[in-house]
Amino acid sequence: MELQRRQDQSLSQRKGQKRKLDEEQHHEDRQILPAPPTADERAALLSDVAEQVSILESTFTWNEADRSAAKRATHALADLAKNEDVVNVIVEGGAIPALVKHLQAPPLSDLVQHPLPFEHEVEKGSAFALGLLAVKRHRNGLTSRAINSLIRRAADAITNLAHENSNIKTRVRMEGGIPPLAHLLDFADAKVQRAAAGALRTLAFKNDENKNQIVECNALPTLILMLRSEDAAVHYEAVGVIGNLVHSSPNIKKEVLLAGALQPVIGLLSSCCSESQREAALLLGQFAATDSDCKVHIVQRGAVRPLIEMLQSPDVQLREMSAFALGRLAQDPHNQAGIAHNGGLVPLLKLLDSKNGSLQHNAAFALYGLADNEDNVSDFIRVGGVQRLQDGEFIVQATKDCVAKTLKRLEEKIHGRVLNHLLYLMRASEKGCQRQVALALAHLCSSDDQRIIFIDHYGLELLIGLLGSSSSKQQLDGAVALSKLANKALTLSPVDAAPPSPTPQVYLGEQYVNNATLSDVTFLVEGKRFYAHRICLLASSDAFRAMFDGGYTEKEARDIEIPNIRWEVFELMMRFVYCGSVDVTLDIALDLLRAANQYLLEGLKRLCEYTIAQDISPENVSSMYELSEAFNAISLRHACILFILEQFDKLSSRPGHSLLIQRIIPEIRNYFVKALTKANSHDNQL
Repeated sequence: MELQRRQDQSLSQRKGQKRKLDEEQHHEDRQILPAPPTADERAALLSDVAEQVSILESTFTWNEADRSAAKRATHALADLAKNEDVVNVIVEGGAIPALVKHLQAPPLSDLVQHPLPFEHEVEKGSAFALGLLAVKRHRNGLTSRAINSLIRRAADAITNLAHENSNIKTRVRMEGGIPPLAHLLDFADAKVQRAAAGALRTLAFKNDENKNQIVECNALPTLILMLRSEDAAVHYEAVGVIGNLVHSSPNIKKEVLLAGALQPVIGLLSSCCSESQREAALLLGQFAATDSDCKVHIVQRGAVRPLIEMLQSPDVQLREMSAFALGRLAQDPHNQAGIAHNGGLVPLLKLLDSKNGSLQHNAAFALYGLADNEDNVSDFIRVGGVQRLQDGEFIVQATKDCVAKTLKRLEEKIHGRVLNHLLYLMRASEKGCQRQVALALAHLCSSDDQRIIFIDHYGLELLIGLLGSSSSKQQLDGAVALSKLANKALTLSPVDAAPPSPTPQVYLGEQYVNNATLSDVTFLVEGKRFYAHRICLLASSDAFRAMFDGGYTEKEARDIEIPNIRWEVFELMMRFVYCGSVDVTLDIALDLLRAANQYLLEGLKRLCEYTIAQDISPENVSSMYELSEAFNAISLRHACILFILEQFDKLSSRPGHSLLIQRIIPEIRNYFVKALTKANSHDNQL
């Protein structure tokens, strides 16, 4: 028969799935379509189809021979389906159920050989044959529920086969699968549209050649129309296709924007479909990376408010994508104040507490952008943003670096009108806001402004007031801020310099220590003589001047007994008198401090205090503070204050901590007033 002869010739010469669909269509357009089959030809064709269907129904196994036969059968049906006039006969012959069955792989068992024979080949052949049947029948206008189902199954099969498989994505393009899928976007059935878009979405993911062909097939206008669909499933797939098209493809991104995608994408932010909202936010973040003008246009067209609302969604991915979009928008100076003014600061700061690393980083990046605008600084501080940035536990290093840069940005803006506004808030706003400002300025202000802020505008009293709060968190915040304030004051040190002597110092030198040569006074210490020289002693301290120039019996005595000091302590003290310096070890520091205090040797006291201060610990800081009071050891007292502030969190659980804090508050105030005033005076002298 003539029809059978033509079919045999076609089967022997076919190119199989390697022939592209668009090439096939181009070829068909140039041919004179064959006449519909006669009754005899139809019967022969039905017989041929039945044979291939029988093969498919009996070969649904992993047996290599069965897989090979099934592959040949799918190819044979695909070749037959290229003739539009016989498509209905193929459908009538029961090919569709058999092909649909082979869209999925047969079940596996322990007996199946590896590697799997013809893996994916039969499934791809079935999908290709079904696609041809769907497209050819659609062109004839013969659409029905069965055909629609067929088309959806074919498109879904391509989606499943190509998912995370770059080879199959490329194969689909080489076999001409993209043009018919793009054509199906115009299909009347919404389910078919969705399935076609889903397949294109998968094919476009990380495949530049596929992206370009989808755009060349003029799919963008229809995809953009689908963004406005009332069917959530349709606009979800459409925004997903566009998102994959523009990813890492700046040229396609420009084409998408020129085609009018921006406003419908922004509209999806208010969709009832959270998946579409998420994809739209992601896509806006990608659009925002194009140029500054695009960032501004996104904000002008109303994207900020819905994005901020999405930050508070219970859906983690929705929060992550909205933070991503706002982070890109916040890098433009024109958008920064607007995002903060619309309430973006607080929800972004709350996201820093997230245990999701990506979400946390997106929020941190958005805050970094907002911190670049002077108008946002006071809002940052007023809502406790500085404390959140400082106290946060950040998961990845990139987030830690971003937060550090944000704090640096804020610090650089604490001057001029920003500082004046903060000073106004510190004196005129409610108490909680005043404290937030004082806490932030302790960390961010420059040393040049410390006196203005904390002495002239009473910021110090706000911080000290926190130490007396009933809230342990507020106490800790106050202590940390005071510690930071102390460290930033350049003139502050754990040890103060000794006051200058009222008389010129006379240092005879090491060679005259306990040397009888020219000695005119002798001390008796633990029964041993220590030879000294009045001129050196008179110049060293008021105590020795009173001893030798006053009305004491020692004035005329040749030998003076020292009853309460050990020999090694007295010798070290005299070595300081003769040389002006001495090495003080911890084992002798306390006794030497007592002797230095008794003989008013302030320089030696400072050396002893410095050595003792190195031994301050949570266990002994209270007794160390009492020691500093007993000997009027100012440097040691200050060292104890700084230690208490620095280790406040560790000390807070120890018995008697609250009483110790209340006891030292007056001294804390005196310490900072003196230090900040001294720092300012020093700067003025410079």
